[in-house]
Amino acid sequence: MARLARPVKPIPTAGERSPGGPVPAHAAPAGNLLRVKQCMESYFLDWANLLVRWLHLITGIAWIGASFYFVMLDNSLKPPKTPADTERGVFGELWAVHGGGFYRSQKFLTGPRGEPLSDDLHWSKWEAYTTWLSGMGLLALVYWVGASSYLIDRNVMALEPAGAIAISIAFLAVGWLVYDGLCRVLVGKDGVLAALVFVFVVACDWALFQVFSARGAYIHVGAMIGTMMVANVFFHIIPGQRRMVAQIRAGTAVDPRPGVIGKQRSVHNTYFTLPVLFIMISNHYPMTYSHPQGWLVLVLIMLAGVLIRQFYVLRHRGQVKWWLPAAGVVLLGAVAVWLAPERVDASGAKVGMTEVTQVLRQRCVACHAAQPTHEGFAQPPKGVVLETPEQIAQHAAKIAETVANGYMPLANLTGMSDAERRLIATWMAQGAGRIGE
Repeated sequence: MARLARPVKPIPTAGERSPGGPVPAHAAPAGNLLRVKQCMESYFLDWANLLVRWLHLITGIAWIGASFYFVMLDNSLKPPKTPADTERGVFGELWAVHGGGFYRSQKFLTGPRGEPLSDDLHWSKWEAYTTWLSGMGLLALVYWVGASSYLIDRNVMALEPAGAIAISIAFLAVGWLVYDGLCRVLVGKDGVLAALVFVFVVACDWALFQVFSARGAYIHVGAMIGTMMVANVFFHIIPGQRRMVAQIRAGTAVDPRPGVIGKQRSVHNTYFTLPVLFIMISNHYPMTYSHPQGWLVLVLIMLAGVLIRQFYVLRHRGQVKWWLPAAGVVLLGAVAVWLAPERVDASGAKVGMTEVTQVLRQRCVACHAAQPTHEGFAQPPKGVVLETPEQIAQHAAKIAETVANGYMPLANLTGMSDAERRLIATWMAQGAGRIGE
């Protein structure tokens, strides 16, 4: 991840030329102080990014782990073995062994009968809330602060940062409202609901690719689904559980409907999980989102994740359907074959390092320099510097891959042409010519 800084122009030092002429020697100290300030801002922004990302990972593990555990527990319950447990209101139970001990988990649909509900209840909620809050922090740090570089692609839609951020927020809000509306309208029609939610997510995926950069579109699909997941917890699961607890403690008849709704939303969340996890790591793999049909690539990968998750859900119920993970793997394999780079004809005129260096200096070195001059970058992305033939040769394979799939230059900010991309591809196919050629 590139270090983001406030959009600033590079500060020339004494003796160098600026747009208004040479910089006087007495101006150098002020310029140096400004450069130090910019570097410190970038440094602290990097730390914020690191710590928020770390928090997001930790809390995400806690939330997903708890979710997966309770889905497994719910699907693995067996009827109580003793009449006494049935009379107490036990719906199902599971014996388990872990960590050198034996555990007995029992589920009561509407609380225990003939005994008080414990005051010491564990609530699974803060894992979800903190995961979403830290995720929104990352969205703000990377895609809102760095909107010009990471969110906006003017070849897709000419947006200003404020407008792009407003659309970003609107997508998250509207996504939840439409999803929640579908759930409320289609009560008891789970199959139809699942199909319509999938169609809605696909439509949003396609629409985001018409608005944002490919990378920005991917992350917003994930952020939208993640918002649905946490809103399920905040607006339905936890409030429903609170109402049931209050009714149990008041000694009144317990309405089971909140529990039914909570179970439905929990099931939705477990199927959302693997697609969201893929999107979280997808920014490291531009061959997926930079494809001309990147939105469809995401749909197929999400579908593979759902198939694989379904295998585990059914397995907990004692139904082993190996065709589900097999279908997921085949689907992923088909996507990998589809995305494979085309073979480049290397039989043409020899492309030398000098030609490639000229293209990279014009299109790439503004960011990939020891001291980047492109606005918003205080350090080269991923530490890759391309200022010398030796540095270019070192990164030849990665240069060819990211240029060919259109990921670099980022949002094509420097206007690399198709002819220049073909030149670099040919250079790589010919063996990435030696330095000096």
